[in-house]
Amino acid sequence: MIKSWIINAEIWLENRKFIQKRRMNWGKKIGFFTAFLIPIAVIAGYYLGSAWNYLTVSLTFFVIPLLDIVFGKDIENIPNDKVRLVSQDFFYSFVLYCWVYFQLAFVLWGVYVVTIGVLHYWWEWLGFTVSFALVTGGVGITVAHELGHKKSRLERLYSKTLLMMVCYMHFYIEHNRGHHVHVATPEDPATAKRGETFYAFWVRSVFYGYLHAWKLENQRLRRKKLPVISMKNEMIIFTVLPVIFCSTLTLGASLYMGQFVWQVPTFFFVQSLLAFTLLEQVNYIEHYGILRKEIQPGGYEKVKPIHSWNASQVVSNFFLFQLQRHSDHHANAIKRYQVLQHYDESPQLPTGYSAMIILCLVPPLWFNVMDKRLEIWTQNNLTST
Repeated sequence: MIKSWIINAEIWLENRKFIQKRRMNWGKKIGFFTAFLIPIAVIAGYYLGSAWNYLTVSLTFFVIPLLDIVFGKDIENIPNDKVRLVSQDFFYSFVLYCWVYFQLAFVLWGVYVVTIGVLHYWWEWLGFTVSFALVTGGVGITVAHELGHKKSRLERLYSKTLLMMVCYMHFYIEHNRGHHVHVATPEDPATAKRGETFYAFWVRSVFYGYLHAWKLENQRLRRKKLPVISMKNEMIIFTVLPVIFCSTLTLGASLYMGQFVWQVPTFFFVQSLLAFTLLEQVNYIEHYGILRKEIQPGGYEKVKPIHSWNASQVVSNFFLFQLQRHSDHHANAIKRYQVLQHYDESPQLPTGYSAMIILCLVPPLWFNVMDKRLEIWTQNNLTST
């Protein structure tokens, strides 16, 4: 018994030392708050006016890729015996919870901006709206994605709330119950095919993904012997809620101005379109051309870290809550973002998502860069016996 106490005491001391070491490494933890620089840049750009409305665009697609080059990759992993400890560190969840409330206030501020009509020229509107979508789509959907995988009802509610702000609530169903089941197979609309342009992929993923979410939800209700056409059907709620939310914002703005403010619904739906387009660009990048081995007709090997493109660039992973360690996420979907691992055997993107998003908009350049990497992956993982 004494020996057991000594062993337990040693384990406790070792864990305490590890926790203290993690606390001392405050810089890395605080780094996840850098995501808030994106909306801050939008706000600053708006109040500075004119071309400054493109400040966030410059930060996202120029500064961050440059910093990725300067600071390189972070391939350090949490030791396996410490993963549980770090997973339970509330600090990392606190950052995500802060984002939910911040984004809600940010959307209300955006509605106020378009209501009072200080943006005078079309190119100011364009810069502001694109920048806004980089917040709600680039970071907001990333946070929604992270929280939507968790068991907590509160975290799932936060996820749905963020998705409501970009008219993409069906993602909660399709991603968790569709994409994670069928990823890296021809059955998955969110897995881009080799040689498929982003534009063709966008049409397939957006429309088929929405229809597939209806199918999955209908199947769930039939299994529970519940009526499909009822308020038990989440797809009905997910389709209507963004419209109700936008209508409420429009009504409030119109009452404030004493006239119908058409700019509010226009702005809301355009930024939503741009936001979920950004999500689909990320889907395209994460899974382009990767396929699992078909071990029997319609049956595929288990999802492994080799079945998603990975990027461990330290700076962009701070902004995206380690979403770029996507290989581990698909192999272990329940893992919290702070403990996702880097795998050397995972296929590696040449750089972080910010630069890859621009690259995928130019198909010839994309194919030139990615098809060579995909061919190497295919030879190593699909042609071997």
